[in-house]
Amino acid sequence: MSDKTLTVGWEGGDGAACVCLLVVPARAVAEPGYIKGMHASGASDKHELQALAQTAYYQYQDDELEFESVASPIVINASGILEQVDAGLVLYRDQSGSIRAVVHGSLSLRKLLESAHRFCTRWVRLDI
Repeated sequence: MSDKTLTVGWEGGDGAACVCLLVVPARAVAEPGYIKGMHASGASDKHELQALAQTAYYQYQDDELEFESVASPIVINASGILEQVDAGLVLYRDQSGSIRAVVHGSLSLRKLLESAHRFCTRWVRLDI
Protein backbone atom coordinates (compact mmCIF):
# COMPACT_ATOMS: atom_id res chain seq x y z
CA MET A 1 0.00 0.00 0.00
CA SER A 2 1.60 3.26 -1.07
CA ASP A 3 1.35 6.54 0.75
CA LYS A 4 -0.67 9.25 -0.87
CA THR A 5 -0.43 13.00 -0.56
CA LEU A 6 -2.91 14.55 1.83
CA THR A 7 -2.91 18.32 2.33
CA VAL A 8 -5.29 20.95 3.62
CA GLY A 9 -5.20 24.60 2.56
CA TRP A 10 -7.16 27.82 2.84
CA GLU A 11 -6.93 31.39 1.64
CA GLY A 12 -4.37 33.38 3.61
CA GLY A 13 -2.92 30.28 5.28
CA ASP A 14 0.20 28.25 4.73
CA GLY A 15 -1.70 24.99 4.52
CA ALA A 16 -0.33 21.72 5.85
CA ALA A 17 0.58 18.18 4.91
CA CYS A 18 -1.53 15.79 6.95
CA VAL A 19 -1.22 12.27 8.33
CA CYS A 20 -5.00 12.05 8.76
CA LEU A 21 -7.99 14.37 8.85
CA LEU A 22 -11.67 14.59 9.56
CA VAL A 23 -14.05 16.67 7.45
CA VAL A 24 -16.98 17.87 9.54
CA PRO A 25 -19.41 19.86 7.38
CA ALA A 26 -21.78 22.28 9.10
CA ARG A 27 -24.73 19.97 8.48
CA ALA A 28 -23.00 17.26 10.57
CA VAL A 29 -24.23 18.96 13.75
CA ALA A 30 -27.73 17.74 12.88
CA GLU A 31 -26.84 14.83 10.55
CA PRO A 32 -23.56 13.14 11.61
CA GLY A 33 -23.49 10.78 8.62
CA TYR A 34 -21.77 13.48 6.58
CA ILE A 35 -18.51 13.32 8.56
CA LYS A 36 -15.67 11.88 6.52
CA GLY A 37 -12.21 10.65 7.50
CA MET A 38 -9.08 10.47 5.35
CA HIS A 39 -5.65 9.01 5.96
CA ALA A 40 -2.39 9.57 4.06
CA SER A 41 -1.68 5.84 3.97
CA GLY A 42 -4.85 5.31 2.00
CA ALA A 43 -6.27 2.99 4.67
CA SER A 44 -8.77 4.51 7.03
CA ASP A 45 -7.83 3.70 10.61
CA LYS A 46 -10.99 4.47 12.55
CA HIS A 47 -9.22 4.19 15.90
CA GLU A 48 -6.73 6.87 14.90
CA LEU A 49 -9.52 9.12 13.66
CA GLN A 50 -11.45 8.57 16.90
CA ALA A 51 -8.34 9.49 18.89
CA LEU A 52 -7.95 12.61 16.73
CA ALA A 53 -11.54 13.70 17.41
CA GLN A 54 -11.36 12.91 21.13
CA THR A 55 -7.99 14.59 21.70
CA ALA A 56 -9.02 17.70 19.75
CA TYR A 57 -12.23 17.97 21.78
CA TYR A 58 -10.31 17.70 25.06
CA GLN A 59 -7.68 20.19 23.86
CA TYR A 60 -10.48 22.60 22.96
CA GLN A 61 -12.00 22.26 26.44
CA ASP A 62 -8.57 23.07 27.93
CA ASP A 63 -7.98 26.00 25.51
CA GLU A 64 -5.04 24.13 23.96
CA LEU A 65 -6.38 23.40 20.47
CA GLU A 66 -4.63 25.36 17.73
CA PHE A 67 -7.18 26.43 15.15
CA GLU A 68 -7.53 28.83 12.27
CA SER A 69 -10.82 30.66 11.71
CA VAL A 70 -11.49 31.29 8.02
CA ALA A 71 -14.14 32.81 5.76
CA SER A 72 -12.98 31.21 2.49
CA PRO A 73 -13.42 27.57 1.42
CA ILE A 74 -11.09 24.95 2.89
CA VAL A 75 -9.46 22.83 0.19
CA ILE A 76 -8.32 19.25 0.72
CA ASN A 77 -5.98 17.65 -1.80
CA ALA A 78 -5.88 13.86 -1.60
CA SER A 79 -3.32 12.81 -4.24
CA GLY A 80 -4.67 15.24 -6.82
CA ILE A 81 -8.34 14.80 -5.97
CA LEU A 82 -9.60 18.12 -4.64
CA GLU A 83 -12.43 18.49 -2.17
CA GLN A 84 -13.77 21.84 -1.04
CA VAL A 85 -15.45 22.52 2.31
CA ASP A 86 -17.57 25.67 2.07
CA ALA A 87 -18.93 25.55 5.63
CA GLY A 88 -17.56 23.37 8.38
CA LEU A 89 -14.46 22.11 10.14
CA VAL A 90 -11.37 20.25 9.00
CA LEU A 91 -9.59 18.64 11.91
CA TYR A 92 -6.16 17.21 11.15
CA ARG A 93 -2.96 15.75 12.51
CA ASP A 94 0.04 17.25 10.74
CA GLN A 95 3.22 15.34 9.95
CA SER A 96 4.86 16.45 13.20
CA GLY A 97 1.97 14.88 15.15
CA SER A 98 0.29 18.14 16.21
CA ILE A 99 -3.49 18.37 16.09
CA ARG A 100 -4.89 21.46 14.38
CA ALA A 101 -8.23 22.66 13.08
CA VAL A 102 -9.54 24.98 10.39
CA VAL A 103 -13.10 26.18 10.91
CA HIS A 104 -15.38 28.65 9.23
CA GLY A 105 -15.66 31.56 11.64
CA SER A 106 -19.44 31.82 11.55
CA LEU A 107 -19.85 28.30 12.99
CA SER A 108 -19.55 26.93 16.51
CA LEU A 109 -16.23 25.12 16.83
CA ARG A 110 -17.45 23.46 20.03
CA LYS A 111 -20.54 21.96 18.36
CA LEU A 112 -18.56 20.71 15.38
CA LEU A 113 -15.94 19.09 17.64
CA GLU A 114 -18.67 17.48 19.75
CA SER A 115 -20.29 16.08 16.60
CA ALA A 116 -16.99 14.63 15.39
CA HIS A 117 -16.23 13.14 18.80
CA ARG A 118 -19.67 11.52 19.11
CA PHE A 119 -19.62 10.20 15.54
CA CYS A 120 -16.14 8.66 15.80
CA THR A 121 -16.80 7.15 19.22
CA ARG A 122 -19.97 5.45 17.96
CA TRP A 123 -18.17 4.33 14.80
CA VAL A 124 -15.46 2.57 16.84
CA ARG A 125 -17.96 1.02 19.27
CA LEU A 126 -19.85 -0.66 16.41
CA ASP A 127 -16.90 -3.05 16.02
CA ILE A 128 -16.46 -3.90 19.69
